[in-house]
Amino acid sequence: MIQPARLTTVDVGTGVSVFPTAESTSLPTMEPRRNTILSMVVPTRNEAGNIKPLINRLEQAFGATPIEIIFVDDSTDDTPIVIESMRAQSHCEIRLVVRRPEERVGGLGGAVVTGMRLARSPWVGVMDADLQHPPEMAPQMLELAQREKVDMVIASRYREEGNASTGLNGIRVLASQGSTLAARLTFPRSLRNVTDPMSGFFMARRAALDIDTFQPRGFKILLEILVRSSKLRIAEVGFVFGKRNAGESKASLQEGIRYLTHLWHLRQSTMPMQFIKFLLVGFSGLLVNTLVLAAATDLLHIYYLLSAVIATQSSTLWNFLLTEHWVFKDRDNNQGRLGRMAMFFVMNNLALSLRGPMMYGFTTQLGIHYLVSNLLSLIVLMGIRYAFADNLIWKRKARVQKRETMFYYSIHQIITISSEVWLPELERFMVDEPITAPKMTVRIGKIGSDPKRDIANVRRIKYSDGFGPLGFGIDILLGDTIDIIASPLLRRSPHVLYTNVVEPILRWTFVSMGYALVHGACLAFDGKAFLVTARTDTGKTTTVLRILSRQRRDSDKGSFISDDLTLVSPDGRVMTYPKPLTISHHTVRAVNTAVLDWKEQLALLFQSRIHSRDGRRFAFLLTHTKLPVATINALVQWIVPPPKYHVQRLVPRAKATTDAYLAGMFIIERGGEGDVRISEQEALDTLMQNCDDAYGFPPYHSIKHVLFDVDGVDLQEVERGIVMDALSGLPTTVIRSTKMDWSDRITAILTNSGPVVVREEPEQLKALELGGIEVTFSPT
Repeated sequence: MIQPARLTTVDVGTGVSVFPTAESTSLPTMEPRRNTILSMVVPTRNEAGNIKPLINRLEQAFGATPIEIIFVDDSTDDTPIVIESMRAQSHCEIRLVVRRPEERVGGLGGAVVTGMRLARSPWVGVMDADLQHPPEMAPQMLELAQREKVDMVIASRYREEGNASTGLNGIRVLASQGSTLAARLTFPRSLRNVTDPMSGFFMARRAALDIDTFQPRGFKILLEILVRSSKLRIAEVGFVFGKRNAGESKASLQEGIRYLTHLWHLRQSTMPMQFIKFLLVGFSGLLVNTLVLAAATDLLHIYYLLSAVIATQSSTLWNFLLTEHWVFKDRDNNQGRLGRMAMFFVMNNLALSLRGPMMYGFTTQLGIHYLVSNLLSLIVLMGIRYAFADNLIWKRKARVQKRETMFYYSIHQIITISSEVWLPELERFMVDEPITAPKMTVRIGKIGSDPKRDIANVRRIKYSDGFGPLGFGIDILLGDTIDIIASPLLRRSPHVLYTNVVEPILRWTFVSMGYALVHGACLAFDGKAFLVTARTDTGKTTTVLRILSRQRRDSDKGSFISDDLTLVSPDGRVMTYPKPLTISHHTVRAVNTAVLDWKEQLALLFQSRIHSRDGRRFAFLLTHTKLPVATINALVQWIVPPPKYHVQRLVPRAKATTDAYLAGMFIIERGGEGDVRISEQEALDTLMQNCDDAYGFPPYHSIKHVLFDVDGVDLQEVERGIVMDALSGLPTTVIRSTKMDWSDRITAILTNSGPVVVREEPEQLKALELGGIEVTFSPT
């Protein structure tokens, strides 16, 4: 048995012994033997029987992917010796930090932070050593993090396909659920998108973590990270909590008390001082409100609900003066004091409209004294009132200078974009490094205000509904760099900015560079790509999701490339264009799984009404009127954003492929029955019609002639030539149905059709004749 007092701290990855000081942060870091992509931190305490199977399963799961495993050990058994013995057998880099008793600050959480400080990889993972966290899931989590471009992936016991009760008795299950509920009630905002803040199995981008801010206490390090890192982009994946392989659980009553203490200290340390001041002002206002209410009701004999109105005006004036001169005394925004006071009175009287029914229910229905009912209603609405005060009434003055936040996108390294506005449809193409010479820039500004934009030999597009900054407006220069200025309204409506401005420009820019952005989904089967195209709102998204759901259950052959748009080159290569899918209740039912939480399902009720097929038909009817349709569209999508979700959210663990070579195309149609093989010319005409059908909303018809007419070259003919070459020699099947069973029939055709034609990837540059225009293309 090794005595901890005589242990040195050993970096097993290099064989260097380091004598620890009082702080583990002083441990030096050495250069890794190879570039590892992931550092897996494993805190250990008497886990000798679990080390060998853990390392073996991690090695098997990651295969040739280079990772390092950092063990941070607080053991009193032979765990360090077992770790050392595995070093020579493992092809992973294994590092060991043995903490002396005086170093064991923060318990398990402190051990994790020590490991994070020593991590030398861009991604750092955390898991227990007892094999209750399945090592086989770690590569999936890393792949999900990279694909979704998030900062953290959490393995959740409460997501789909997860299970929190395996290997636990009833008392431990109850304790686990109780601790999760306590955390969510204490930090509702920080944990609003997290189902399992108590998970000990997660992965994070190291650069996104400010490790110096962490103050761990005991087991729940993830809760510490989430609360102190509120801007993390997070994804979750369900997992089944396994049975302990060997050793004893470290859970105890002492750990439970430590957890509750940590929860309290964390709440105190993260509570904004202004919120505390707002609470104090609110409680003083409660006293004023109660005194006035009692005086009006008991002394003046006014009905208690009317007295509540009078009391609200009195306490509102009291609260405003204290809030203005004490809580938010450092705020001076564009509203002005009178404007802030008016808004404060409006807010409190709107709150009164909610409090009235609450007081009536408490007093008349439940028999609670009206003064107590009044206090309860004021307390319930306190948090909402603070949010309005902080973010609306006393919001900080907007900065006049240019926004520092920029978003950068690289679409297969063909077109790069720099944007002041987040473009959610291009989220999967986002890159972290600034792009110094983008092909396209997107800015917000005043339309037509800069005479310097009247540049000779540069095409320019100006379009406005005539409402200035409150309406839809664009000013575009089409040169070597495409410069887009959009009106301020479009910052609030990024879906409209992308769909009605950026995407049409991208379409014809891709054509000028030798690619076609076609309106069609794309799936790969056994490495062969098939387009699925249809008129807008036919059922293409539902068809794709059903096929992916079936493939996930039945085989590993099917994978997702694109849902709505696919990038095609003349040699038949297709590349992913993974926009988030616009869904409806019908779409969600087709997936046959509870993929949305109750809030998202509630929002979908309203979103589906606005963004349904009937809603879009009505919008297209408006285009034949003289109404400012583009502005109306932007306002509607600002107020009710479309319900958009990435495919992996709707079909968890759906496989994705970035590119493949075309082997055929399916055209799905409503009405009629039967499958019909059509000619290449008919297939080309149908696909091009579907492409044009997707760009029918203003301002496209007013600006399209400028986009595809370049120096006398008609890019429409070039685009048609690209698609014609891509489809050459490939089968196209039209599937007509009144039952919308396209997914079943596409799967049946692919299963029974036998071999399909697949092109070989070109090895060098080649010139192709496209619609009579010679254009040279290079494979990316």
